[in-house]
Amino acid sequence: MTPTDRTLQDHQAAQTSAAQVQPIPRLAVPLLSLAAFGSGVSMRVSDPMLPQLATEFGLSLGNVSFVITVFSIAYGLSQLLFGPLGDRYGKYFIVACGALACALTAALCGLAPNFSLLLVARLFAGATAASLIPLSMAWIGDVIPYEDRQPVLARFLIGQILGLATGVLIGGFAANAANWRLPFLLISMLFLAVGIALLRLNRSLPAYARRQHRAEGAAIPRMLAEFRQVLSKPWARMVLISVFLEGAFLYGAFAFIASHVHQTFKLSLSAAGAMVMLFGLGGFVFAVMSRTLVRRLGEVGLSRWGGGIVALALWTIGFAPVWWWVVGGCFLAGLGFYMFHNTLQINATQMAPERRGAAVAAFASCFFIGQSVGVGIAGGLVERIGTVNIMLAGGLGVLAAALNFGSRLRRRAAPTG
Repeated sequence: MTPTDRTLQDHQAAQTSAAQVQPIPRLAVPLLSLAAFGSGVSMRVSDPMLPQLATEFGLSLGNVSFVITVFSIAYGLSQLLFGPLGDRYGKYFIVACGALACALTAALCGLAPNFSLLLVARLFAGATAASLIPLSMAWIGDVIPYEDRQPVLARFLIGQILGLATGVLIGGFAANAANWRLPFLLISMLFLAVGIALLRLNRSLPAYARRQHRAEGAAIPRMLAEFRQVLSKPWARMVLISVFLEGAFLYGAFAFIASHVHQTFKLSLSAAGAMVMLFGLGGFVFAVMSRTLVRRLGEVGLSRWGGGIVALALWTIGFAPVWWWVVGGCFLAGLGFYMFHNTLQINATQMAPERRGAAVAAFASCFFIGQSVGVGIAGGLVERIGTVNIMLAGGLGVLAAALNFGSRLRRRAAPTG
């Protein structure tokens, strides 16, 4: 361990002691969760809009799916910027500024006059949203002890869970009403209110919760050095590979669930969106039961069971003979995903504690680059192989990634000697 690492650990220990004297404001985490809600809505609002966008702009389903892909690419790559920025200027402050920037980019999406400019606006929307959830997770990692962190993270993620579900639902209603612009304008107003509230609360945070790293040297070389430090750790590489695969296989299938239900069972897009919303309910059930599930299953069990449940859920959706099978499939997909993903998250917050902002940023970057790769590949294949095979491949991929990660966790936890 280097002298710098010891200094950082001593500083973190002092933070924990200070936390006992100066607790963080009660609204600090709920406000972050509300920002995560906006991020989740922004991420998934366009999924059920794909058939309407294809009709309005005269494009194929695969081509309009780029509104999802460009968002995910920008979201993933921008993590490489926001992680070090959060370490340098304070994570909570950067989240607040990011929410205000999201208000602007969401408005640009709603006002886009054509599909090309909509893609550009979605690109910027993904870039600004990149500052919210990962830095919030890293901030929680800074102020909450490890033994209490997983349930707190799960409760924080209720915002994102509900946002993902709400995004699909309002996107479906907007598509049915042939008004895809309105949701983006509503998202803009939400982000504006949240950003102002976060900025105001940031001023009342105790000093340890507004901690900044006064690093020296040029910004870009320093940023690259921080990511090299994270990637030098074998366990960090395993976590990052696993979350990349999870994002690719799950969301490559998830993005087409509403379209699959609409085309297969001839249901309206609002009804299909309402079914997909149950993904969020499954995640909410996990968040509520997280403390019990963590205690009974442990991280290994959560990974393995989570991957198995996701696979079963996607196969149920793909091969459903009647539409109501999809209801159970979407609920199980959310439950299984958050069992596996939350386990990856808790490992991400601890894989490089001395560079937690950069570490969690790398984690989120891999997750959303994985999403963009998965949706891009699925979008290119969906008209040739059909949505059923997309669901089948997605389930197999998530199951393999979860079983492998669970096995690595077990070996890592096994006593040596």
